[in-house]
Amino acid sequence: MADTQAPPDKMFPALDPAQIERLSPFGKHRHVQKGHILFDQGDSDAGMFIILSGGIEIISPRRTVETIITVHHPGDFTGEVNLLTGRRSLVRGRATEDSELFEIDRANLRRIVQTDPELSEIFLRAFVLRRSFLIANTPGDALIVGSSHSADTLRLKEFLSRNGHPFTYMDVDRDQGIQALFDHFGVGRQDIPILVCRGQKVLRNPSNSEAADCLGFNAEVDEEIGKEHVYDVIVVGAGPSGLAAAVYAASEGLDVVVLESSAPGGQAGSSSLIENYLGFPTGISGQELSGRAFIQAQKFGAQVAIAHSAAELKCKHRPFVIGQKDGNLVRGRAVIVATGAEYRKLPLPNLAQFEGSGIYYGATHVEAQLCAGEDVAVIGGGNSAGQAAIFLSSKAKHVHLLVRGPALSDTMSRYLISRIEDCSDITLRTNTEVESLEGDGQLDRITWRNSDTGDTETREIHHVFSMTGACPNTKWMQGCLRLDEKEFIKTGADLDIADLSSVSWPLSRQPYLFETSVPGIFAVGDVRAGSIKRVASAVGEGSVAVQLVHKVLAE
Repeated sequence: MADTQAPPDKMFPALDPAQIERLSPFGKHRHVQKGHILFDQGDSDAGMFIILSGGIEIISPRRTVETIITVHHPGDFTGEVNLLTGRRSLVRGRATEDSELFEIDRANLRRIVQTDPELSEIFLRAFVLRRSFLIANTPGDALIVGSSHSADTLRLKEFLSRNGHPFTYMDVDRDQGIQALFDHFGVGRQDIPILVCRGQKVLRNPSNSEAADCLGFNAEVDEEIGKEHVYDVIVVGAGPSGLAAAVYAASEGLDVVVLESSAPGGQAGSSSLIENYLGFPTGISGQELSGRAFIQAQKFGAQVAIAHSAAELKCKHRPFVIGQKDGNLVRGRAVIVATGAEYRKLPLPNLAQFEGSGIYYGATHVEAQLCAGEDVAVIGGGNSAGQAAIFLSSKAKHVHLLVRGPALSDTMSRYLISRIEDCSDITLRTNTEVESLEGDGQLDRITWRNSDTGDTETREIHHVFSMTGACPNTKWMQGCLRLDEKEFIKTGADLDIADLSSVSWPLSRQPYLFETSVPGIFAVGDVRAGSIKRVASAVGEGSVAVQLVHKVLAE
């Protein structure tokens, strides 16, 4: 998310007396004795502490071993991103001597970052840099035991990585002492992947939702949903369009919740480098962009529920109701659907056998670690495939870019095409499709066919990155909204008289831009029919939709 070698004055800035005085209405003074633990790993209710005198050491605890990360002195403050996200603390804070402190709880901290631009910049920059440091340099509070040949191990590693949660990984095929660990926790190889939370709770092959619960990703939002709270707007999906909607809705005073099935960023979040997004001339990774937007949304008070999958849309009456896979219901006066699209799967009979163990739908550092020094194949002619090919060319031995069409010029940005042409570690193969996959348990080889010549070629390739086509995530709506022939959601002027008649459109006005066939429900980003498949466009649609939500709520 940020430079882990950031200057200390950026990661650990000191507040001056005037800034501390400005914070006086938002907290309370505390006196603690030497050795007092102010917050421990796993705590979810600790606030931020400003040191007035004395000191606080920040510790990464692991069983019987403690590693001191830093020591805060007078003028310094504690905390990282978890203070805004509501997640549990990853570290321990302990007084190094008798100390005078000023404590600000999480609610007041959010008020400060929303209303004081100077302090907001200081706090948020430090929080982001500290979280990045923790990810890169500490074991965190999670241990994953798995195998590089296990699809569920890859899923779990990617889930924690994309959600910015540090973890320690042990591989049953490589690491020593695995049997002793199995014996200690009463598990075996058949249970992998195994997740151990804070050295205590053990989960066998947990779902993403179970992992999120174990690590406390959603403690605050789950409590709110459990009260049958009615939100002003529910945003379904935390890709670029959904996060943009959350930022603008929350910053304009709307009560908003975001339901995300996996991790912030959607497809864009798995992009290694986005170079054509306005304002980032050197590029930005999809994970960093989505991570910043995720924090920004929560800065303004949006609640973001991770690993909360929408399973049903009840749209006949308001408030609307989103039924989740876990059976819980979320209620809102308006809904913004931003569930995006998935890459189309290869039409091969044994594809499912290799998904997650040879076939991948994203090219992040997690997948790249699996294919270092090997030949890989990337399938697709769009920007995502081009970015993946360039990224993997620095990790893999060689990249074969397979494109069904005759050229890249109609589907890929020129700057990516130029780089692919100039890279000796990438071979572009046009008019080419994968014909078969072979392997026993994991992918061993693939065969591709040139549609012009009819020639086939078989290669020993164990890793294929499939990034072709788009299938909208609309099945969960169970026929509630009008879709086009490809099952993308129709909105605005694309809804013709027949569409509106078939659903008995109840209003005298026509649907607003991005409004669906149900008044008060909007669709933005890749899931919307006719959308431009670019990050900047998705962000724009999400922000515009919020202005239209205001109109609907005022009707």
